[in-house]
Amino acid sequence: MGTYTIQIRQRGVVTLPNTLREAYGLGEDDVLTLIDLGGAFVLSPRISVVSKIARVIEKKRDQAGISLEELIANVHQYRHSKV
Repeated sequence: MGTYTIQIRQRGVVTLPNTLREAYGLGEDDVLTLIDLGGAFVLSPRISVVSKIARVIEKKRDQAGISLEELIANVHQYRHSKV
């Protein structure tokens, strides 16, 4: 736990320090809840398991060199072969 200084940029954008993002496993498109305590803010990660799983699948698909279309076609083919 620590104290961090962040700056509000254009359109209200703030950047969380990398040390916090890494510590809490936060990445692009993760959702945070902001609680206004009347003079103090609390940010709390709302970690979506589905979003995390989707990012892992996307990374593995990219590493394997498989296009999204190929992946979808293979899923359809696999499902129809099980009927």
